[in-house]
Amino acid sequence: MAQPLARDVVEAVAVQHGVCIRPVPLKRVDTATGKSEIIDVPCGATLASKCPSCAKQNRHLRMAQCREGWHLDSEPVITPDEPDADQRWLVEFRADVQAQRDQAASAGEPVEDLDAAITELDQEINASGMRGSVLGRAVPKRKRSTRRRQDAPDLPKRTKRSTTLGRTFTGSDGKVYRPSLFVTLTLPSYGRVSNGAPVDPDAYDYRRAARDALHFSKLVDRFVQNLRRVAGYDVQYFASVEPQKRLAPHLHMAVRGTMPRAEIKAIVAATYHQVWWPKADRVVFEDDHMPVWVKRDDADDVDQGAGDYLDPVTGEVLPTWDEALDQLGADEQADPAHVIRFGTQVDVQGVLAGTPDADQCIRYLSKYLTKSIGESLDPDNPAQREHAARMAETLRFEPCSPTCPNWLRYGVQPKSAKPGVRPGGCKGKAHKPEHLGYAGRRVLVSRKWSNKTLTEHKHDRRTWVLDALGIDGDQAPDPDRYIWRPVPNGDANVPPLAHRLLRSVAERQRWRAAMQLLQSRTDGQPAEGLSATRPAA
Repeated sequence: MAQPLARDVVEAVAVQHGVCIRPVPLKRVDTATGKSEIIDVPCGATLASKCPSCAKQNRHLRMAQCREGWHLDSEPVITPDEPDADQRWLVEFRADVQAQRDQAASAGEPVEDLDAAITELDQEINASGMRGSVLGRAVPKRKRSTRRRQDAPDLPKRTKRSTTLGRTFTGSDGKVYRPSLFVTLTLPSYGRVSNGAPVDPDAYDYRRAARDALHFSKLVDRFVQNLRRVAGYDVQYFASVEPQKRLAPHLHMAVRGTMPRAEIKAIVAATYHQVWWPKADRVVFEDDHMPVWVKRDDADDVDQGAGDYLDPVTGEVLPTWDEALDQLGADEQADPAHVIRFGTQVDVQGVLAGTPDADQCIRYLSKYLTKSIGESLDPDNPAQREHAARMAETLRFEPCSPTCPNWLRYGVQPKSAKPGVRPGGCKGKAHKPEHLGYAGRRVLVSRKWSNKTLTEHKHDRRTWVLDALGIDGDQAPDPDRYIWRPVPNGDANVPPLAHRLLRSVAERQRWRAAMQLLQSRTDGQPAEGLSATRPAA
């Protein structure tokens, strides 16, 4: 039993060589020749991929993205492409279908088929290379007073300059320096903590910690807004959200340009986010005393969402999400359900391009990107694991979004209510133990950071490899030549997974040997005996 399993060794060797161990087989059909072949596509679509090879590759890709955009010395130019003929035709066709839909609705005729056609057209519009929605925001955004809280200091407002570059400084030797910032922000204390766990769990404010984790992404958005307002220019940033040892999320942010440390700390102290949701402090329904779903009289069997939840005792209809917000908005004396702020610990460092400090900060930014928040637990720390379990239990009944079923527990119908949902059974990302309340993105990148998309950064890395191997990158086949189709489970044409992994490992060994041979040469010419075959994307 001490002998290693051969299959496990295959996976370990595949990970060692950077091969995806969970590839997705797709059938590629050549429209020119009619031939088809099975191609393995890496599973690594997210940073939190369970495949170690794909997660590591995505981490290095993010590091390259951070490095290229942090200390730009020229203004990034982002000019949208002109729409082509196909895109114009899709929008014109979308206009005709919308006119037919409006005319049918005015005449009282059914519009279900036209709505389905509009949905498919919107998907085709996005697939053709256009961003966003044709109609924009369909539902008006609710607004409350923007007057600042009395317990928050005011922020200065500078005239905004149309630039994303920070200030430059000239040294005594005439050299020009363009420093940037590395900022670390944390949440406030919820109780004394030792070695990643509360000293007194009963005194630890788990409810506040859970709500702060749920709304942490909104607080980060407010900080960026305030930062740009005070800085006076379009601040660009690359940030990552990572767990502290106490399991609370905190933020590391690389900021292009520099500001005084005292100013950054003043912005942090003045930043807050108010959650204007119905109160979730008093439990109305629990255990066997739960609301009852009743279908409306005018609803048909197809429309499963046409109904309401009723109080099982009084028979009263629970207020809907919109009705609860209307009631909250009508009350001028109402308080927000929760207010989240940063803690007092603020770390601000000045960083210069090309220095060891810059490389260390980039590595620190990407340190935990291959792990979820729950995976950062210390296996040899039972107190920390108990702390995570208590946190997960607190999050179990906290509403995570307007559609969360937990609102029924507090006497409010969730948005787009459906039958069969129960409090404590929300499938949202925030309630999963591996996320511990934070459901936002782990990597936050501003639009004008590096003037490239992540796909373009990946293409740059691939182009570098092709150039190093002496392969002409302009020989890429026409992407419209191939049709990609999913392969059904059990397809006899798909080799076993172990066979595919061994084949990929052999290919990686050949590539690595070629790269090592090229590194030993100084003239940069292609080495003899190398295959001219293009490596797979």
